Amino acid sequence: MALLETQALTANYGDFQALFGVDITLERGETVAIIGANGAGKTTLMRSLSGVLQNAPEQIQHKGTPVGALPADTIMKRGIAMVPEGRRLFRSLSVEENLVIGGQHKGGADFGDRLDSLIARITGAPDPALLAGGHDGQGYWTLDTIYELFPILRERRHTPGTALSGGQQQMVAIGRALMSNPDVLLCDEISLGLAPVVIKDIYAALPKIKETGASVIVVEQDIGQAMRVADRVYCMMEGRVTLSGRSSEISREAIHEAYFGATA
Repeated sequence: MALLETQALTANYGDFQALFGVDITLERGETVAIIGANGAGKTTLMRSLSGVLQNAPEQIQHKGTPVGALPADTIMKRGIAMVPEGRRLFRSLSVEENLVIGGQHKGGADFGDRLDSLIARITGAPDPALLAGGHDGQGYWTLDTIYELFPILRERRHTPGTALSGGQQQMVAIGRALMSNPDVLLCDEISLGLAPVVIKDIYAALPKIKETGASVIVVEQDIGQAMRVADRVYCMMEGRVTLSGRSSEISREAIHEAYFGATA
């Protein structure tokens, strides 16, 4: 049984159809890359997988359960977390406060109590329960393990989001998603607008994330980067998958044709 899969997935924005019969599979322990030019449907696919866009229930399966019609908060509680394009931090909150918020999505009925605890934390009162991340304190990812993954965030933990570099903001966005201790991490254009040295640091974290039990889907326009990081690659064009296979077995000529719709 696949960890996450789509079956003939379609998606619409009003009368505009953005995805046409998309089939992808993510197995446990894998990194899968989704590549394609702007407008190929990559972000729409990620929005569907994360519950931002609802679909027919059976079109998305998570551990064998139809989840296509579930809302985003329920999807996250099931263990699918999203690092959105553009990072979308709470810019007035500190690094640590942004990370703590990421752990709340597993909170369930006691979310109000935890939100009160976050408010207390913002005003200076410590709350050890929040330091433990998702799963009511269970799971690998806590503030301490996020700071081990991205040491610069420990140094800047009290810095507001507005004062961070783009790379540091991306680290916070990844850490915030990990604080829910997901089994699927969705990363949408995590290298966009970043310097090459920062991209290298961001992607160096993915194998470490996989070692903790999470599988990863990453949307990437840089074909070379995608091929280096992924076990398998799906290429999309105009809302359809035009090529799929193991990254070690797909030729650059095949990718070029699938990416641009023409031979190199």
